[in-house]
Amino acid sequence: MSVATVRTPAEYEDRLRTYLFERAEEVRAVRVGEKEVSERAEIVARYGDLFSREQLDALRAAEDGADADERERIYRLRKACEAGVADQELSERKDELENAILAERVTFKGEELPLRTAQAKLAVMPEYGDREELGNIQADASAKFNERRRDLLRDDDELAAELSGIGDPVERNEEEKGISLRTLADRLQQASEKSADAYATLRDRWFERLLGDERTPMPSAFHVSYMRRLSPLEATYTKDRAVEVCMDTLAKLGFDLASDTRIKLDLDDRPQKSPRACVIASDAPEVVHLITRAQGGLHDYQAFLHEAGHALHYAGCDPNLPYTFRNLSRDHALTEIYSFILEAISREPEWHSQYFGLSDEQAKQNAEATTFLEALLYRRYAAKLGFELDFWGRFREDGGTPEGYSEKIGEATGVYYRPDNYLADMDAGFYSADYLRAWIRSAQLREYLAKEIGHDWWRSEQTGERLRDLFSEGTRPASEEIAARIGFDPLDTEPLVSELSA
Repeated sequence: MSVATVRTPAEYEDRLRTYLFERAEEVRAVRVGEKEVSERAEIVARYGDLFSREQLDALRAAEDGADADERERIYRLRKACEAGVADQELSERKDELENAILAERVTFKGEELPLRTAQAKLAVMPEYGDREELGNIQADASAKFNERRRDLLRDDDELAAELSGIGDPVERNEEEKGISLRTLADRLQQASEKSADAYATLRDRWFERLLGDERTPMPSAFHVSYMRRLSPLEATYTKDRAVEVCMDTLAKLGFDLASDTRIKLDLDDRPQKSPRACVIASDAPEVVHLITRAQGGLHDYQAFLHEAGHALHYAGCDPNLPYTFRNLSRDHALTEIYSFILEAISREPEWHSQYFGLSDEQAKQNAEATTFLEALLYRRYAAKLGFELDFWGRFREDGGTPEGYSEKIGEATGVYYRPDNYLADMDAGFYSADYLRAWIRSAQLREYLAKEIGHDWWRSEQTGERLRDLFSEGTRPASEEIAARIGFDPLDTEPLVSELSA
């Protein structure tokens, strides 16, 4: 009978780093379309000695006996171990599901397409009717995987409850994030209500401009990616200028992304590449991948700036920090602040006039369009958090139903989301709450920078210097700590309401 290897926290951190690097590189290869088959389960199996109940117990004991700073580091290692134990048991099934989705094909107008290609195609199809037709075809194909998604959710929840000792999924995530999710949801709902009239005005105006007379009173979610790229304005926001403009925008802040060897840019278009831009920090600060799939339109620019915020954060952390405070976090709310604040540059009218030669009036209109899209996404995520709290609150009784999903998001946004999309739309660990905390924080940070630096904060190297100071701390602070430093209550949504109502 073999004896499980049990490591000290320092030994564990060192080997965990190697494992997470390999896993991240595998996830990257599949996501960008370099591989069509995920082999994540094989990596998990190779590092099986990291993820045992004995190792988990040892980390918990070390955590109990540590001082405050060391306790936080070991806590994050313990949570990584918990996740690894669960992944060890479920990784084969997760790979099977991922590979099945990658292999899924749909047929549209006689052409066979990978499911992911069909989903990406929705953003660039000019005809409303074609988007509606393909949208339903790909949604039908995606929904076929719902039973497997739900089974994985159930088993993942049961394992997390067993390993953490916290049975309720809401309470478990609140403990890890260090916040009250329901208090957050209540405050966000109040912000949605305060900005509702402004949103209704923007929605009616931009639905008409972006979707035309063919639209239904409540257009479906299949048109959101088309609207997000401001497709009717794609002649202005061309695909070929996105990198050049974004690089220069960042250079105004003092960030030379082209010369930063730590940030690996993947901007190529591949059939199996996910249409969703992302950053994968395989080993911050030395290996950070920034991945986008440009399709034309303003969203290419916004996605690049958003992901550059993540990349600069991870690549800008102090290399002398312990690995844990460079790569592991309690949640994603901190790094999303930096993505949101850089993406917010695209809402500055002068940015539009400076780079695209627009008149002041046209620049103002286009900037207003970005405010509309920001408000739409915010309201969607606020409603989504409300649904997810309800979903997990009744999960043990009903096994996970779509009750309230379509209704809540539809009422908040004026966009129809099919009920059977609810599982494909659910990110792990209440990621929606992290996005929403970042929305609050980035609005606070934007107001702070405007007061401290001026209205040109978005093209001042002083902003870059202040951001560098924040980046250097890695993943160590909580989002709420940043609020205190810039003079705000963490749940002060007034700057956000002001932005959404602009």
